[in-house]
Amino acid sequence: MFAAWVVRLRWVVVGFWLAVTIAGAVFGGGLFDRLSSTGTNRPDSESAVGQRHIDELTPTGSQVFAVVEGADPYDPGLVASIGSAAQEIRAMPGIKEVNDLYTGVGGRIGADNRSVSVQVELQPGLADAPREALEDRVRARLERIQAPSVQVGGDKLAERAFADQSVHDLAIGESIAFAALLVALYLFFGGFLAAALPLAVTVASVTGSLLVLLGLSHATKVSEYSLNVVTLLGIGLAVDYSLLIVARYREERLHHEPAEALRVAVRRAGRAVAISGLAVTLTLAGLTAFAEPLLAAVALGGAAVVALATLSALTLVPALISLTGDRIKPATTVRWGGLLARLAARAQRDPSRVALLATIGLLVLAAPLLGANLANSDARALPSSNEARRAYDVMESKFLNDTPPTVSVLLQAGPERADVRDLMNRIAGQLSAEVLRQDVRADVPAGWTILDLTPKGGVGDRQSYDLVRNVRALPTPYAKWVTGPAAEVVDYRDSLAGRLPAAALVVLIVTVVLLFWLTGSVVIPLKAVLMNLLTLAATLGVLIVVFQWGWGQVPLFFDSWGGLDLTTPVLLFVFIFGLSMDYEVFLLARIKEEYDHRPDTDRAVLRGITRSGPVVTAAAVCIGIVFLGFAVGGLVAVKEIGVGMAVAILLDVTVVRGLLLPALMGMLDRWNWWPRKS
Repeated sequence: MFAAWVVRLRWVVVGFWLAVTIAGAVFGGGLFDRLSSTGTNRPDSESAVGQRHIDELTPTGSQVFAVVEGADPYDPGLVASIGSAAQEIRAMPGIKEVNDLYTGVGGRIGADNRSVSVQVELQPGLADAPREALEDRVRARLERIQAPSVQVGGDKLAERAFADQSVHDLAIGESIAFAALLVALYLFFGGFLAAALPLAVTVASVTGSLLVLLGLSHATKVSEYSLNVVTLLGIGLAVDYSLLIVARYREERLHHEPAEALRVAVRRAGRAVAISGLAVTLTLAGLTAFAEPLLAAVALGGAAVVALATLSALTLVPALISLTGDRIKPATTVRWGGLLARLAARAQRDPSRVALLATIGLLVLAAPLLGANLANSDARALPSSNEARRAYDVMESKFLNDTPPTVSVLLQAGPERADVRDLMNRIAGQLSAEVLRQDVRADVPAGWTILDLTPKGGVGDRQSYDLVRNVRALPTPYAKWVTGPAAEVVDYRDSLAGRLPAAALVVLIVTVVLLFWLTGSVVIPLKAVLMNLLTLAATLGVLIVVFQWGWGQVPLFFDSWGGLDLTTPVLLFVFIFGLSMDYEVFLLARIKEEYDHRPDTDRAVLRGITRSGPVVTAAAVCIGIVFLGFAVGGLVAVKEIGVGMAVAILLDVTVVRGLLLPALMGMLDRWNWWPRKS
């Protein structure tokens, strides 16, 4: 019925998606002007509330700094050049303060005695556009200081560099993905026409996604990072879904005329696409349970884009196939599918042993998770070639001695009070193992105190997080807020951990309900959840080795900062569960067809995997290409998602679907289909 409707209205369907593509190409670019930096923490977290109070009590403007290297700090020419730059910058409207070694109080000599710093603070409260214009003027003037090396950075400059790099990575990633996909699809289908259909759907999905995200940007913030991640997911699924329908159509052409083959393909493969698309959409919607701004943006954008990719595959692919007549030839040879069939046959010969070894192997890959360091990315997420990143590295190593950022404690009580001094004494005494230095901030309004605590250890070390928790645990008769970068990480971790059960419940319900709808079994969905958890754990373990340990620095062209972005495991949790449903549904739909024809589990599993193996393998190769295409970008956080999804797809299609699935189904035999009666 659905296929007949699409065929009857094929020109309307093609015209609609052509209009979407043109509109996206014309108007979608406006999205890039509306992208913004999205915070990771909820506005009601203690660190966010405390920072807002501090900003109100002691307003500070955007900071721009320069590190000047390669010359004697007291070289007359250098002194004159820095002095001239400082004088010109002070004269710029909107500048609050300039500190350097010669004309101000904040300049410093680096640890190598061959570098100096210049600190510039803008007036607080500047709107974004004039602030960015002033930052650019300051940066341009600082870069003209006469010295062998001048690197300019700052938090806001790093944010803007992140946005620019994100857009650049998106363009590069899409270009690589489309070029490689065309080659892969041509090799799989053996013809240009069949290969072009999934790419046409992908183009429509990508341009349509820009329109969807543009609309969302008027209701909520859309960040540069979420744009990359959401687009990556949309491209991958559009290819997956359209590939499945085209491949099934070519298979049915061996037995039917084109019209009937299309009807069967849409009924069989289209149902699998609809179930998988619904599963991924609902799973992404589960991200809203976390309520963090960045995750909420990814959840809304991702759910909308996946729904669009599903709709385009279910309508545009059949419409385009019907327009080609019989020019898409039947499948003549089985390509790329022998591996899955051979793995399944091997698993069925000794299912218990294979299941045990596969599980142990995945757990070994997951073992590095025990030493995971999850934290918020900063300027270190930028490529080392970026000036803001280079300035950050030099400032940390030569001027801050790699000291971690301070933990700020805001007290609603003045420093003259005895109980405030008592708190300071307790911090100095009870927390001496974690506190390197304690300072009382000057120029704070009466009735308030701000303590700046410098933690021991290095940037991102555990001492900073322990200090946040221990200071928060100290009782006080007045209100107290603990904030700063370490506090933000603690709040983010606690929020994610507290809301993880709700998000996991959403994923569990979606998986169980939809797979029960497909198979009529309760056992199969529960088994799928366990296998997906193993895939997720093994993938995260590999990412710890590649990014936190730094084993992938050379081949992936990045510098490890000793951890994973805290958002990466959460996104991978949802993406892996969602995308694993693709292959679960693709394989189980064929296995169930075979089991309905003849209720023999081993036979149904082997025949189902043999018949669906080529398209599953091709889909995995194609979506892996998409993810790896984004891994070549400069942002480490996006690399983590790209590499993580590529690893997950590889493990899922080989170890999990090729070995673990047939082994477990062979062990359970008829119990796989409980409570359904054979």
